[in-house]
Amino acid sequence: MVIDVIIPAFNEEQSIGHVLAEIPAGLVREVIVVDNNSGDQTGAVAAAAGATVLREPRPGYGHACLAGMAYSFARSAAEQAGIIVFLDGDYSDFPADMTALVQPIIRGEADMVIGSRALGERENGSMMPQQLFGNWLATTLLRWFYGARFTDLGPFRAIRREALQRIGMQDTTYGWTVEMQLKAAKLKLRSTEVPVRYRRRIGVSKVSGTVKGTLGAGYKILWTIFRYL
Repeated sequence: MVIDVIIPAFNEEQSIGHVLAEIPAGLVREVIVVDNNSGDQTGAVAAAAGATVLREPRPGYGHACLAGMAYSFARSAAEQAGIIVFLDGDYSDFPADMTALVQPIIRGEADMVIGSRALGERENGSMMPQQLFGNWLATTLLRWFYGARFTDLGPFRAIRREALQRIGMQDTTYGWTVEMQLKAAKLKLRSTEVPVRYRRRIGVSKVSGTVKGTLGAGYKILWTIFRYL
């Protein structure tokens, strides 16, 4: 199956090259880096490493992901990817784990696969206490209200292109990951998780690294969960 990768990136000049270099050779057709109005050389570094670079001036993780999806979906029917992988540009994930991430879809066992940091190996300090609590709370609410059994809202994920189109993603900021997971549950898509490794990111997190980001993400995730009941 043809695989395309979408990487939303905001001021990831120091990390994006490492991410692109470690994507397994021969696995992916195209890597789409969406430069989300960075103030550094993120786009130039990504382009030099061979990625397709799009520019999305509207701030927001979801805006960047939606821009990458629009580019991918604009291909002719014969050129559509079978699998879309979402991967962060901060080098906290291990791109090499992508091989295992896509296998349940390739084997026809799943429509969506979440890379679970909770099930995998985490470097000390790679996830803040507020992230761990937020993941526990969100996944518990997803189980209670939607019958969705997840251990993580991890951004490293793979999904069949047709499933992604059915979901109809809308969120433009912090609610992106939980929206995808709860809508997949509502549509009764086949979802599973695989363990992925996780390390301290390069640079400071725009979410967990600030009080404003932490509170904003927590509020938006909870709002999204209750919005779709």
